[in-house]
Amino acid sequence: MDNGSHERESTQLERMPRHVAIIMDGNGRWAQQRGLSRTEGHRRGERTVRTVIETSGELGIEHLTLFAFSAENWRRSQDEVGGLMGLIEVVARRNIRELSQNNVHLRILGRLEQLPRSLRRELDRDVALTHANSGLHLDVAINYGGRSEIVDACRRLAERVQAGELTPDEITETTFAESLYTHGAPDPDLLIRTGGEMRVSNFLLWQIAYSEIWVTETLWPDFSREHFIAALESYQARERRFGATPDPNGAQADAPPRGARRRAEAPARSPR
Repeated sequence: MDNGSHERESTQLERMPRHVAIIMDGNGRWAQQRGLSRTEGHRRGERTVRTVIETSGELGIEHLTLFAFSAENWRRSQDEVGGLMGLIEVVARRNIRELSQNNVHLRILGRLEQLPRSLRRELDRDVALTHANSGLHLDVAINYGGRSEIVDACRRLAERVQAGELTPDEITETTFAESLYTHGAPDPDLLIRTGGEMRVSNFLLWQIAYSEIWVTETLWPDFSREHFIAALESYQARERRFGATPDPNGAQADAPPRGARRRAEAPARSPR
């Protein structure tokens, strides 16, 4: 792509995905290729995060979900995990005012009680600061696992049944979705993965049932605005059928009628 004006001409704003989710992979490999520490790769990846957030806001994408740290990432070296926890805290503190001024609504997904106390305090403050914002809804997954999310949703529903608030027959796809960390958000229309790996890595397992998937060999620190636009244009060129037969007139099928509402205006917290 040559410039921003070309991007606007070729990208159909009226067919923009409502929700884009991204597996930000490749920071460590990017650093190792340059003889740098893996932590330095994570630092460089912050620039890409800013680019994607800014571009999403410009193009009118409603929801953006970023996979920052998985529940399995604790298996990495203490130095890398400690460096990444510290980096997330510093980046959050440094950027939250700008995010809030840009009307971004922040939510954190995952088992937050297992995070370092100082990081939890910072994230709680940031979520509260942006709670009333109505622009881009930014979900950041930290200490997140798709299977853990489903288990936590099951526990939450079981507690409601035990308390007499719900009967087993009243548990539907909609009530289940309302018990997930992502409650109130539409399912991702587009899942992007950088770094070339062909797997979903335990990310949004329930929510990506009908997501379009776009994978690039580009490592996350090198993922540019142009790469992001290319992913969006690939999405726009696809025919989404959701199990229906193709429409002879090329019309897109409607998404399955389950839990695709805007986020409720409740405090942005994980269910557990």
